[in-house]
Amino acid sequence: MLLAEVAQATQRLADAGVPSPRNDAEELAAFVHGVKRGELHTVRDADFDARYWEVIARREQREPLQHITGRAYFRYLELHVGPGVFVPRPETESVVGWAIDAVRAMDVVEPLIVDLCSGSGAIALALAQEVPRSRVHAVELSEDALQWTRKNMAGSRVDLRQGDALTAFPDLDGQVDLVISNPPYIPLTEWEYVAPEARDYDPELALFSGEDGLDLIRGLERTAHRLLRPGGVVVIEHADTQGGQVPWIFTEERGWADAADHPDLNNRPRFATARKALP
Repeated sequence: MLLAEVAQATQRLADAGVPSPRNDAEELAAFVHGVKRGELHTVRDADFDARYWEVIARREQREPLQHITGRAYFRYLELHVGPGVFVPRPETESVVGWAIDAVRAMDVVEPLIVDLCSGSGAIALALAQEVPRSRVHAVELSEDALQWTRKNMAGSRVDLRQGDALTAFPDLDGQVDLVISNPPYIPLTEWEYVAPEARDYDPELALFSGEDGLDLIRGLERTAHRLLRPGGVVVIEHADTQGGQVPWIFTEERGWADAADHPDLNNRPRFATARKALP
């Protein structure tokens, strides 16, 4: 019974233009019935819960899967998410993976890490979890987003502050080993092309940044330079269409070396890195 319902739901979601209809149909079935996706076959016909069609109807309207379930998965984390906070994307996992490798290669006993524009806290929490002796600091401006950040970071050792990423952590100037950020980077001119799940549900503050999408990244370049120690590294996510542009913000004239772009798991340009030049 349930597997037949999932097949029907998959078709409905596909017809509605949902990018991953089978995945979402199964995730929602598991959510409603209180089982894992791999256990759907164990749900008896008599136990089918008609609320399944209610959540499928919400997903048909392109409400994000993570808003319906209230959870998002990121690397080894399960995070609380909902209205007011940016839902972490799989593409960002490769950004964090690169950052973890970079920190480990530094051979610093207790690396100092700053996450700018923290949102749900996914990046900061992943780094704290996977780099056990790191000292991780995070900043988020939006009070709406911070309700979720605080919930996710409860009991963690991340130092979370509310504030503007451009002026954050003056007490850490010149000491930080790694600055990382997934800032807003969508050009305002691209609004109509953004997927409904993001455009209609993610906070605008987390999506858009000026005519070319690079306004905040230009500001974060100065913030990163202020925070980093010589030889420290910055990692900034960007849109796959901005691959040729972002490394050029981190120029030698501005005190950077080794500026480069990197692909995500789909081999699309996804994040730029640079090293603060030695004096």
